[in-house]
This record gives sequence, structure tokens and C-alpha cells, in this order.
Amino acid sequence: MEIASSEPTRLRVLVADDDPAVRELVVGVLNEFDAEIEVAADGGEGWSLFEEWRPDLVILDVDMPIVDGVEVCRRIRELDEDHEAFILLLTDHNHRETLETLLDAGGDEFISKPMTAEALRGRLIVSRRRIAQYAAQRRAKVELVDARRLSAIGETTLSLQHEINNPLSALLGNAELLLMEMREKGEKNDMLTVIHEQAMRIADVVRRLRQLKDPESVDYVGGTKIINFWKERAS
Repeated sequence: MEIASSEPTRLRVLVADDDPAVRELVVGVLNEFDAEIEVAADGGEGWSLFEEWRPDLVILDVDMPIVDGVEVCRRIRELDEDHEAFILLLTDHNHRETLETLLDAGGDEFISKPMTAEALRGRLIVSRRRIAQYAAQRRAKVELVDARRLSAIGETTLSLQHEINNPLSALLGNAELLLMEMREKGEKNDMLTVIHEQAMRIADVVRRLRQLKDPESVDYVGGTKIINFWKERAS
């Protein structure tokens, strides 16, 4: 049975359970979703696979040898700061205290054992939708940060243009007048020429600030980044 959905179907799923029958059931249902699957027989192996593979969905048995599912869940959340992995916990205990412990450890969803294929299938459909929702929220957050950054850059460039233009115009105007007078007299002043050239360079930077539409950062000395004003020139 193929599951139809608007979300991407090729989920990367890690299954960690020490019971071979449960692993077989979970993998069988996941195959209906065309999932890419890795399997672990205990919590230690599950944690190692997560570190190496970083799947979209982790299906964890709570009671496992080596490292139990709750501890694996905690470790995942410490490593996965952006909450990119969705964690579905399998538990034999469904009383309130246990479920609160699972949620506090960072679990997103749980299902009680023993479970049927149909019950697991329903949880996976819900999990896949929530994975897509979380991904959309992360994208929206990144886009909001980018929008704020661009807005701040725009405000900064306008302020710089305003603060620089008047003194720069006066500097350029006076330098050009002095150069004209010296040329008329047949004289030359290298220092004045340098002042005029550097003022023209500043004017070019201001012009590029005004034309900046889609700013990008480039690496600078010491690992810092600066805005690339010379994008047009480089292209």
C-alpha cells in the first residue's frame, strides 16, 4: 500500500529497538512510505548511527540495552539544536509520568506497545506531516532573519550615504577647484592629486552602496566577513 502525500516521501529513518519482531514490523510499514532506513539493535548502536547519519525521523524503543531510548533522545536533542530530527518513541508504559518524561527528554510523539501495523502507519503519517511543518517553520525563520538582515543593511547604507555625501561633495569640489587653479598656473601638487583620487574612491563606494540590491558576504582577514561591494566589478 503506497501512501499518497504532498510532502516528500523519501524519509531517512533510523529504527532502534532490541526486539527483532518489532524491528521487522516497523521496517515493513516504513517500506510502504518508500523510506530510506537504517536499523539498530540497541541504544548504543542507535546513537552512533544517528551521529553518523543524521536522519529525518528516529523511531526509538524506550527500554533498550546499552543506552535506553530516553537517554538517546536526550543526546539527540543536545546535538540537534535546530530540532531537525523528529523522534517517535515506542513504550510499554503509557501512564502520565512516563509520557511526561519522554516529552521532557525531547520526544515529539509516542506509540504504546504492543502496536498494530495500522496504528504505526497512522503515527507515521502524522509524523511525516509534522516533519514537513517543522521544516517549513525553520525555512520561514531563516527567511525572516535574512529579511531583517537586508533591512538593516538597507537602513545602514542610507545612513552612510546621508552622512558621507555632504562632506564628500565639499571635499571633491574644493579639491577639483584647487587642481584647476594649479593646472591654469602650470603647477602640480602630488599630495592634492592623491587627495582627489581617494575622494573619488569614496564616491565610488557610496555609489555602490546606493546600487546594493542583494548584498552578499565574503571572507576577510581573521575569519571575519564583509559585504561585497565589488560584485558587479568581479562579474
